[in-house]
Amino acid sequence: MKLKRFTALTMTAAVALSLLAGCNKEPASSVAESTETPDVVESTEEGGETAAKEYTEDEIVDFTMFTAMPGSEINDGNDIQAEIAKKLGVRVKETWLTGQTDAEAVGSIIASGDLPDYINGGDAMIELYNADVLVPWDEYLDNYPNLKEMYSDEEWNMFRQEDGKIYWANVFQNTYGEDLSTEHSGEAFWIQVRVLEWDNYPVIETLDQYFDLLERYAAANPTMPDGSEVIPYTMLCEDWRYFCIENAPQFLDGYPNDGSVIVDLDTMTLKDYNTTETAVKYFKKLNEEYNKGIIDKEFGVQTYDEYIAKLSTGRILGMCDQWWDFAYSINDTLTQQGLDDLGCNYVPLGLTIEAGMENQWHDYGDTLNQSSGVAITTNCADVERAFQFLNDLLNQDIHDLRFWGIEGVDYLVDDNGLFYRTEDMRTQCGDPAYQASHLCTYSYMPQWNGTSRDGKNAMMPGQQFSEFSANLAEPLVKCFQAYGANNYNDMIHSAKTEKGLWYPMYSFSNNFTTDTPGGVAWNKMAEVKHEWLPKVVMASDFDSEWATYMDKYNACKPEDFLAEMQECLDGVIGK
Repeated sequence: MKLKRFTALTMTAAVALSLLAGCNKEPASSVAESTETPDVVESTEEGGETAAKEYTEDEIVDFTMFTAMPGSEINDGNDIQAEIAKKLGVRVKETWLTGQTDAEAVGSIIASGDLPDYINGGDAMIELYNADVLVPWDEYLDNYPNLKEMYSDEEWNMFRQEDGKIYWANVFQNTYGEDLSTEHSGEAFWIQVRVLEWDNYPVIETLDQYFDLLERYAAANPTMPDGSEVIPYTMLCEDWRYFCIENAPQFLDGYPNDGSVIVDLDTMTLKDYNTTETAVKYFKKLNEEYNKGIIDKEFGVQTYDEYIAKLSTGRILGMCDQWWDFAYSINDTLTQQGLDDLGCNYVPLGLTIEAGMENQWHDYGDTLNQSSGVAITTNCADVERAFQFLNDLLNQDIHDLRFWGIEGVDYLVDDNGLFYRTEDMRTQCGDPAYQASHLCTYSYMPQWNGTSRDGKNAMMPGQQFSEFSANLAEPLVKCFQAYGANNYNDMIHSAKTEKGLWYPMYSFSNNFTTDTPGGVAWNKMAEVKHEWLPKVVMASDFDSEWATYMDKYNACKPEDFLAEMQECLDGVIGK
């Protein structure tokens, strides 16, 4: 239900708050002494090369950013961060969510009064808005063309809050030029390529076929080479990540990821995917597999870190998850252990409840999630400088520096102007220590997917086909070839459908608060599902447990939630 990315780290809330406090907002050149932003770098054209001026250490402004998602801090003195600071005159200290929910972390920051300069509060952005601690974008946006370019006027209007103003933007999922995506970043039922190879690459369309294959493979191959036991299937139920168990029924019925509801395109009315026949079939299947011993016995209590640790061993044959929730945390680890050569990489399957149905697991094009994004807080001493930095991060030379690195060190350019990496460069860029000391992506700041402004290269190395192909282990290459796929997306066989500005509906529900009956219902529904869905899966008597769960669920008054969501939908479509 959420769009969150990147890897986890461990840090207490107290440390996180201490990092946010006491930041240097006035360098020796003292922004406060002048009403004008000092020496802001100008671009020669929109998205063009950054001017040649370099800032001295005394001229560099230090900003802070908190992102309510797990992530990895880079080292002080990071090479590329320092290079960006020389070119743009700004350096940002990023801190990340650890050990708390979005709402808990944001609530602590608001209560402390020690606001960072930039913040992405995840699904708690509305709390920041309600606390009146965010700077409106409206009077600034037209002055920053790179930033303004990221959305149409109609799309920008979707970010407006109750007072009619824009306070944040989800500026890290947008595509410039041609869509070059190779990764299926969203949700799917994932399976290790060695399992598919073992069964001669069968066509797997349904949930039943998927679990049948996992059962047969595990029976024939019960252990890893080191003797550890294979786990056919696991699930993540911790906190907001319980979407890994919760929202599959919408996909299994052939709908896209609206996250909180199903939109019937024929009637433009909403359905509750929690109570459909497919939901019953799905959870009954999980219950059967759990009682057979196919599903991880620890699934209901494992933490995210424990889940990632298990996936990193190669023991887990399959799971339902979103790519960004696991792949960035485990792929390098699998490679370092040689488990990719064993076939432990995962590929996505777009399953449906019955064979022959179309699926919509993959979103082609951009997803407009207007419920969260990067914001500038009222604690920022130089708002114009902060906006200028967001804008200039999109200059092509800076974008290349963030994601490709330094030419000659992290990538080379061939005679046709195409960027590429040597094998040593790829290995180096995959090393966590090198990432911390050298690379700086500013991963929740504005960025583009798609085609570079030169019309040749990909904005992201992983979308440059030569680089994507070079990074694939042989078992993964064989799997793609067997299914006639060029990349992960092709494995899904997802239907391409047009979606309106209302999509995804979770961007509305994520902003619901307990100030309305629908918001109260939404909160209670989540609590009940979080508690009862693991119980349903582990029940000795599924039918009885499901009936009890439905009683608890219906007592939350989901009809209040659906009614308010219908109002949101009607408002967008002008009904």
